Amino acid sequence: MTPALFALLATLIAGIGARDQMLVAGLVRGNGRGWPLYVTAALTAALACGVAAWGAQTLAAGLPRAARLLVAAFALLLAGGESLLLTPRRAPAEPTHSLGAAALVLLASQITDAARFLVLAIAEASSAPIPSAAGGIAGSCLALALAFGEPGALLAQANRLQTARRLAGAVLLLAGVALVIWIWSVSPTD
Repeated sequence: MTPALFALLATLIAGIGARDQMLVAGLVRGNGRGWPLYVTAALTAALACGVAAWGAQTLAAGLPRAARLLVAAFALLLAGGESLLLTPRRAPAEPTHSLGAAALVLLASQITDAARFLVLAIAEASSAPIPSAAGGIAGSCLALALAFGEPGALLAQANRLQTARRLAGAVLLLAGVALVIWIWSVSPTD
């Protein structure tokens, strides 16, 4: 249960001001609150979380604990880098009305975002991919629900959210570096 809770909190926090959340907010503001858009965004988030957890399970097969933790540390580093470097694009002036196009863009941004890297890290470190994926899906759906429910508030605070994401990215980078240093300090050397 702990991996699910950690994944829920991590993806919810990492999802605030993220590319997928801001895209959904822009689409809702331009097209109105259509439930199919939220369902599409939630399904792509679930697919991305499932892929991250599956990737963790695939990577963990046969690896010793220290190697799994090292993979988790690299996932933290990738999550931090994504939060620091990649910013959401401006809301489209003429948003698409195609759910298929929205799904492709959402999935492309979600599969490589900080939230999914955190699901991978938690699943890898805990050796519990299914609870990690479930928590990640719940946290992602909550972050997307915020974009669906209050798109104007999110878009109005885009600059502040980006600053907060950069700070969170720096914390994730430091956590990844600290984990790598800790792993190397406790692992036996040959």
